[in-house]
Amino acid sequence: MNRESFAAGERLVTPAYVRQGREARRSHEHLIRLLLEKGKCPEDGWDESTLELFLHELAIMDSNNFLGNCGVGEREGRVASALVARRHYRFIHGIGRSGDISAVQPKAAGSSLLNKITNSLVLDIIKLAGVHTVTNCFVVPMATGMSLTLCFLTLRHKRPKAKYIIWPRIDQKSCFKSMITAGFEPVVIENVLEGDELRTDLKAVEAKVQELGPDYILCVHSTTSCFAPRVPDRLEELAVICANYDIPHVVNNAYGVQSSKCMHLIQQGARVGRIDAFVQSLDKNFMVPVGGAIIAGFNDSFIQEISKMYPGRASASPSLDVLITLLSLGSNGYKKLLKERKEMFSYLSNRLKKLSEAYNERLLHTPHNPISLAVTLKTLDEHCDKAVTQLGSMLFTRQVSGARVVPLGSVQTVSGYTFKGFMSHTNNYPCAYLNAASAIGMKTQDVDLFIKRLDKCLKTVRKEQNKESDISGVDNYDKTEDVDIEEMALKLDNVLLDTYQDSS
Repeated sequence: MNRESFAAGERLVTPAYVRQGREARRSHEHLIRLLLEKGKCPEDGWDESTLELFLHELAIMDSNNFLGNCGVGEREGRVASALVARRHYRFIHGIGRSGDISAVQPKAAGSSLLNKITNSLVLDIIKLAGVHTVTNCFVVPMATGMSLTLCFLTLRHKRPKAKYIIWPRIDQKSCFKSMITAGFEPVVIENVLEGDELRTDLKAVEAKVQELGPDYILCVHSTTSCFAPRVPDRLEELAVICANYDIPHVVNNAYGVQSSKCMHLIQQGARVGRIDAFVQSLDKNFMVPVGGAIIAGFNDSFIQEISKMYPGRASASPSLDVLITLLSLGSNGYKKLLKERKEMFSYLSNRLKKLSEAYNERLLHTPHNPISLAVTLKTLDEHCDKAVTQLGSMLFTRQVSGARVVPLGSVQTVSGYTFKGFMSHTNNYPCAYLNAASAIGMKTQDVDLFIKRLDKCLKTVRKEQNKESDISGVDNYDKTEDVDIEEMALKLDNVLLDTYQDSS
């Protein structure tokens, strides 16, 4: 209500009470005003009442919510279901215009303001997470793979002779398909084994640049966040190579915002060499539904070029989700999540190390990977060819999600390219292994339950060794715990073994 409405209310209710209510509303409005003035994530998270007030105030600025609005066009924000309208807080027009996803819509001032403030908050968080010199970013309603494709398509116009993308190998389908979809030929650079770690072969990258010719290379497509034993690419050295040969550099930073090490690599790469854009997922870094990504960079005009490459308007849902999340958390809340994630990484590492040693396995030494861990499965592989895959299937049927079991010698064809040792990021890794990651939002109870179920599965797979005693040295698996899950899993193990192999 405005001042006149409050004054009118004083004629109906005791004026002192109305003035108290007016001051309470002002406290909400003060938070909203600071957000719009500063364009930064508030230190402390907002309560739901402030959030809903803010979203309601923005929504009624869109033409579809005007009282008496007369829409005679083909896109007037009409929604058949009231439930759908409430789900989207009545933001129906989406974001952007036909020529630019970041442009302001005349019909939707509220949605446009939502888009601008979301991009501003996300930029603030990227700086907070470690990339201090980033100049611009925007939320795009596509996941990481398609967002990378958008970057490559934008570069196409700047490098008309280019047909190749140099790509240090990472066995993840969407980032590989992003290059194929954009119409380019990936040049796969195999990783080199250093200790247990798989690292960037810089000599091979530079040799390939010289062989193909810089003008015929669209960009170098590097990676930060990845599954151990692969570790983040040597971004600083790659950035220097790109600067020396005047080749663009696009970084797949899928879940790297939550890692200070990944963000430091990007910052350092931009400082000493060249990084044109880096792309990160919304769901992996901010715990929102799948469907959005952030494209960011150090050259404001280039990031604007990418936003103008997006054809047509776009869904506002990813922007709305991350806006609500960041305002609910505040910068202090997000920093707390980052701190807890690091603590969980250490905790998970210690628990896995203890369990692996009890089974005559070991935790791979991958100090350059700040998120993912890997445990050898040598004894399992030596015992039975199918034992490794069986372990993955058993974990899956016991509701352990996210753990990856990687057998030796897997071959898979992706978009016409055949990869030996697929999922292990190299043709011939020395052993089979199991992955687990400490991602943002993980709790101690998640780690504890994972270790218990992994212990139980390892015992089951190796029961033929006749080790009836508890050799694991971890907490005994409670026979009564997860009894329903265990009964269901035993029935599904054999049925889903082939399914797991296919999905891997």
